[in-house]
This record gives sequence, structure tokens and C-alpha cells, in this order.
Amino acid sequence: MIIPCIDLQEGKAVQLVRGRRRALAVDDVLGLLARFQDYPILHVIDLDAAMGKGSNARWIRRLCREAHCKVRVGGGIRSADHAARIVSWGAEKIIVGSAAFREGDVDRAFLGKLAQRVGRRRVMIALDTEGGRIMVRGWRERLKLRPEDVIPALEKFCSGFLATYVDNEGTMKGTNLAWFRKLRRLTSLPVTAAGGIRSLREVQVLEKAGMDAAVGMAIYTGKLAAEKTGFARR
Repeated sequence: MIIPCIDLQEGKAVQLVRGRRRALAVDDVLGLLARFQDYPILHVIDLDAAMGKGSNARWIRRLCREAHCKVRVGGGIRSADHAARIVSWGAEKIIVGSAAFREGDVDRAFLGKLAQRVGRRRVMIALDTEGGRIMVRGWRERLKLRPEDVIPALEKFCSGFLATYVDNEGTMKGTNLAWFRKLRRLTSLPVTAAGGIRSLREVQVLEKAGMDAAVGMAIYTGKLAAEKTGFARR
């Protein structure tokens, strides 16, 4: 299944290359709901909040309330209260990345409190990886940890993982399918793959391996469209 991504920065839906250089921007954020109406799930990520540079809460609230599909929200969620507030807006799941780690290790105390507050089934943990290492703080800080080091400890706190191959994010060069196959073998929980996915073949390979595909640039540029792939609905 393809999951479209709306990454918010300064009130616009943007696509960044490796989380740094802006490649495109869409002013009509709410208009994307019509464009993505045939998809069953939508990812909304607040990049400003993730980088500690502001908040797009106003847009996230409206997207959650006006979307005719399930919405998963991430970016800058660092407290159980914040997560609960987003759930109250109608989000199906919240996606936690940086806050899942503290001082170079899994923050079990925070994740336990989070799972207790909103329910484990509503929590997804983001494993954003560059050069094989987990990235946090808006992809500005690289931990020594690898996904295989932490997945066993994280599983008890979440209902699935969003794994982004940051090395190819936004580049339209394709993703690393071998890396995702390896990751898939590490957990029995659902895994959503992201980062550089650009073709129907990649979506098919990921689905065959039991993973959904979160796609941004390839959809915005028209390289990959729901009406052409038949993967919008499952």
C-alpha cells in the first residue's frame, strides 16, 4: 500500500532532499486532501516542530479533522500530553522519533508513559537511518545506535515502525530494498518503508516483503500516482 506524505514547513507542504534542501513546496495544504482522497492512510509530519523551529499545529488539526482517511502524525512529539492532544484532533496514530531516545539509548520511561497515555496501538516509532545509524533532531544528530540494536526494546511500546532510509530521501534515486528486507526480518510488527521510493516496482517489492510504502517526492512530481498503480486501496 502507498501512503502519501504531507511534510509541513512554514505552513507549506514541502519535500526536502535528505531533510536539508527544499526541492518543492505546495501552498494549498488542504487542497492535498482532495488529491489524496483515494488513499486509506496519510502521513503528516511537522518538520518545523521536529527541528525545534516552530509548529504547524493549526494545519495538522485541520488535516486530521477534514481528511476522509486515517491520519498518522509525527514531528516534534516530545510529551505524552502533546501526543494525547493530537489524538484528540482525530489522528489514528502518532509517530515518535527523537523522543524515543535519550542519552544514546532507548528512553523506556518516556515510551512507557506515552503508551499508557494514548495506548500502544496508537504509537508508531520512527527509525530514521543514515549511514546505518539512527538520526534524530530533524535528522541533524546521528546516534551510535542501529535499528537492530533497539528494535527488540522498542517493540513493547508501539504498534509498528516507520523506517526512513534518509540516505536517499527526496533524491528520486530509488531506495535500498536490501536494507528494508533486512529490517523486515528484525520484527514481527508492521513496518512502513520510506526514503527515495520512486517506482511501482519498489512498491511491489516492499509489499511482497510485507511492508507499506510512504511516498513523497515521487507522488508530488507525478512519477508515481495512485490511479496508475492501483495501490491506493487495499
